[in-house]
Amino acid sequence: MKRINNIWKAAGILILGLLLGYLLFGGGNDAEQVEEHDHSERSEDQTWTCSMHPSIRQNEPGDCPICGMDLIPVSEDENELDSDMFVMSENALKLANVETMLVGAGETSKEIRLNGKVEVDERNTYTQSTHIPGRIEQLQVNFTGEKVNRGQVLASVYSPDLVTAQEELLQAAEIKESQPELFEAAKQKLRNWKISEAQINKMLSRGEAMERFSIIADVGGVVTELMAEQGDYLERGMPIYKIANLDKLWVLFDVYESNMSWIKEGSTIKYTIQSIPGETFEGEVKFVDPLLNNNTRVATARVEINNENRRIKPGMFATGIIENNLSAENEEIVIPKSAVLWTGKRSVVYVKENVENGTGFKHREVVLGSSLGDSYVVEKGLNEGEEIVVNGTFTVDAAVQLAGKSSMMNPQENGTGHIEEIELSAAGKNEIQEVFNSYLALKNALVEDDFEAAKKHLKTVESKIEAVDVSAIPTSAAGAVENYKTQLQAKLSIMKASEDISALRTGFIDFSAEMIRMAKSLKPFNEQIYIQHCPMANNDEGADWLSLSEEIRNPYYGSAMLNCGEVTGVIEQ
Repeated sequence: MKRINNIWKAAGILILGLLLGYLLFGGGNDAEQVEEHDHSERSEDQTWTCSMHPSIRQNEPGDCPICGMDLIPVSEDENELDSDMFVMSENALKLANVETMLVGAGETSKEIRLNGKVEVDERNTYTQSTHIPGRIEQLQVNFTGEKVNRGQVLASVYSPDLVTAQEELLQAAEIKESQPELFEAAKQKLRNWKISEAQINKMLSRGEAMERFSIIADVGGVVTELMAEQGDYLERGMPIYKIANLDKLWVLFDVYESNMSWIKEGSTIKYTIQSIPGETFEGEVKFVDPLLNNNTRVATARVEINNENRRIKPGMFATGIIENNLSAENEEIVIPKSAVLWTGKRSVVYVKENVENGTGFKHREVVLGSSLGDSYVVEKGLNEGEEIVVNGTFTVDAAVQLAGKSSMMNPQENGTGHIEEIELSAAGKNEIQEVFNSYLALKNALVEDDFEAAKKHLKTVESKIEAVDVSAIPTSAAGAVENYKTQLQAKLSIMKASEDISALRTGFIDFSAEMIRMAKSLKPFNEQIYIQHCPMANNDEGADWLSLSEEIRNPYYGSAMLNCGEVTGVIEQ
């Protein structure tokens, strides 16, 4: 009996042990299987990225192909967003001073500002000449600005030829009864010299030749130019004065080549004259010069004004405004210029979209129409009611670039990061070439380890960038060039603060990167430009520079590692 009890005790202990073992180990295995199953399901939908290079996206963990750091999982909220969407918090928006506006359609107008000058009406200008050859004995009017009346004596002339002609007249008068034709021919000879009938009769009554004859004003007005002096001997028809009627004047406004299509005969212009402050005049464009001045590259638009009160003087400066209403039948979408970023032929704006955890921005390429002063007409790319960034656009784009998302300079939608090429005129190319020449001089100073020379060349670079005349650039490319100027000037301000050559070389890294982008876009030289790379510069991350020579001359290390580097690209012309 005792033996049976022992058997039951042993069986009970065995069953209890099996039960405990199942609970402790068997259930745990099932949990692990469930956990592994859940994990495998998550890993299939999980996206992994690099904290230093957010553009890297992979479906499995591993190392970043750029820097080698361990990839980290993307949060579910971020994973659900469009890959090109960049999210900013409300605090970030306030700090960056980002402002947006709703895109709307409406009537558009282009405001053209013109500078001009008051001139004498050419049709009311007369050149007073002498009809009698001889020496000027006396000038009755001897300074410019003097008013003269028609028929007024301007000067007296001694003429040997006229003395001879008078003597012939007096001799013919003695035989006029027998030879009237000879007498009439002698009188006609004097009339050809514009000797009046009264003067001829005076000669006949005197019975002797007159030695001095008066030059009479053919028109009335103001003497604008004195063209002869007392004692000068003048041939017949030579000018003595220029006389102008100032009751009617012209205002000639300069019209630049880019504005020629906007200014027509009949356009209304409102203008002010500097010498008459506080008063606005209104006139009509009567004539637009069809020819451009070869030197200034401008034409003129003429406005005629009445000046009977003589308030307005020739030579005064004027400023005018012409407003042209565009597309009166079809309303256009208009956006401020501050909303547009340029890169080559691409025009980019940032469109705002509301997301759950903040405000999202996504870049969008647009096609621009007419420039309207401080704004553009949008031909394609935006719809009425959308919201775009109008202030802080560069700040948003810089943040987007740091996040590795599609941006102005890195359009990832085509996967190439291609920079559009801009075709420049010869004049525009010369403007840009000056910038690159000064950049290359700065680079050579760094190669020579000459800090003082580099600082001098830095000032030259700055002045050449500032001197780039955007008006010499085609309208389609002017915005892009202006953008390059802004970017380069921002990087120059950092370099100018350098206290030694090491700091200057550090700033030269970003400056060269922008110059390379500009070289790819504008192609300033009619020869190859080499892109050269030093893998050890920039804390072993590498840095590039431009050179017209294939030979390596390292600006980041100078004589310490003069030949360190390689050619990584060639910009063909």
